[in-house]
Amino acid sequence: MSALTLASRITGLVREQLIAAAFGASAATDAFQVAFRIPNLLRRLFAEGAFSQAFVPILAASRATEGDEKTQTLIDAVATVLLWALVVVCALGVIGAPVLVWAMASGLPADGQEAAVVMTRLMFPYIGCMSLVALSAGILNSWKHFVVPAATPVLLNLSVIAAAWLLRPQFEVWGVRPVYALAVGVMVGGVLQLAVQVPALKRIGMLPRLGLGPAALRRAWAHEGVHRILKQMAPALLGVSVAQLSLLVNTQIASHLVAGSVSWLTYADRLMEFPTALLGVAMGVVLLPQLSAAQAKGETERYSGLLDWGLRLVVLLALPCAVALLVFPQPLVAVLYHYGAFTAEDVRQTVIALMGYGAGLMGLVAIKVLAPGFYAKQDIRTPVRIAITVLGLTQLMNLVFVPMLGHAGLALSIGLAALVNATWLLTGLRRRGSYRPEPGWRGFALRVVVGCVALGAALAWAAQAIDWIGLRSQPGWRALVLAGVLGGVALLYFGVLRLLGLDLRQFARRQ
Repeated sequence: MSALTLASRITGLVREQLIAAAFGASAATDAFQVAFRIPNLLRRLFAEGAFSQAFVPILAASRATEGDEKTQTLIDAVATVLLWALVVVCALGVIGAPVLVWAMASGLPADGQEAAVVMTRLMFPYIGCMSLVALSAGILNSWKHFVVPAATPVLLNLSVIAAAWLLRPQFEVWGVRPVYALAVGVMVGGVLQLAVQVPALKRIGMLPRLGLGPAALRRAWAHEGVHRILKQMAPALLGVSVAQLSLLVNTQIASHLVAGSVSWLTYADRLMEFPTALLGVAMGVVLLPQLSAAQAKGETERYSGLLDWGLRLVVLLALPCAVALLVFPQPLVAVLYHYGAFTAEDVRQTVIALMGYGAGLMGLVAIKVLAPGFYAKQDIRTPVRIAITVLGLTQLMNLVFVPMLGHAGLALSIGLAALVNATWLLTGLRRRGSYRPEPGWRGFALRVVVGCVALGAALAWAAQAIDWIGLRSQPGWRALVLAGVLGGVALLYFGVLRLLGLDLRQFARRQ
């Protein structure tokens, strides 16, 4: 799962490199980022967010207790209702694009808002494709088939890369805004991601039978499982809405700051997605169906053991990543983005945003492990209550940090709020007895801290000893040096852990 997610994030960074080199951090890129954020917001809200949180535990419990035949009936009913809902949502989104853009970023200049509206309309059907992809991913992950769901995001990235590389020059010839090529690439990528789900679902015999007529919709709506999922989705939707509302508020604030602020935050966020997706999302996707199955079978020790395994991986892998983002951000941003229209000032502004996110990386990753501990028990209300409180805290921190730090204050508020959220979730799981730490945590944590000190010292030296901005004229050499530094500190980190007696093979043996 992590290996395939790594491939997705690498192609995602190549995508962002091309966008940064071609358009820099400008009003045009701000317009695209706002337009792309609208369907992405709804995807996280409905598809990967509330829907998955409600659907996967019920699907896993149905398979564990009722068998595959009845589970297929549940899948058919859910897919039919979802399809009809998506048709309505996509039509409304295309019509209401001007209102959505204004609500997301009213601070954009007039031509930026116009471009954002056009691109929103081009990309809005993407939410329909991705919601059906989320349905497929929930089914495949519950059957322990992780390859296709993990690999499909690569198709979106490749599609946007192809559009930026091939279609953008053609748009210039035709007199069409070149940035519109990116929107076309997003839409094509969504269709491709949906298309590859079909053979994967056929192989496990769980391809949904979609009902297209009103009678089929009525039968699907009458299915008891559909109402259970909708009942669970209501609090889940509120919980995910809180996170997306925070993103909406931050985008709105950033649109009123200096031009490029939305893009700087987005470039930093894309880099943050490397560790958060590679570690947090991958573990969350793997853990949720297994935790749900353990809960359905009453296997409390296995349930707690899975959470313990996930949290140890968070400490083992996310802590050194957080250290790297705090002491080594400029080399990372320079090597990834400092080309073409992306200036040294853009590097500096992206770096300070990245450091703000990095301060909360441990929390951002840990939430992906801790929240499934509640979802698997079909308790979505507790994470929602926590998220609502944390949203208020985030905005209070924005009032303090944004006047001092500008767009970087928005990133810092999100990072610190994530730490509060994760700590609260962990405390809740321990108080209800769902999670009991296994022996050896103190020694394990001490070894990891020593390894991180060694890693951080080496990275801090490399950040100062090498002129990463000055090496812009030698991009190949600069990338090679970065790869050497990162590879060297990774060997140093795991070497220190090995010398201190930490057996890394234990993490591969968790069933």
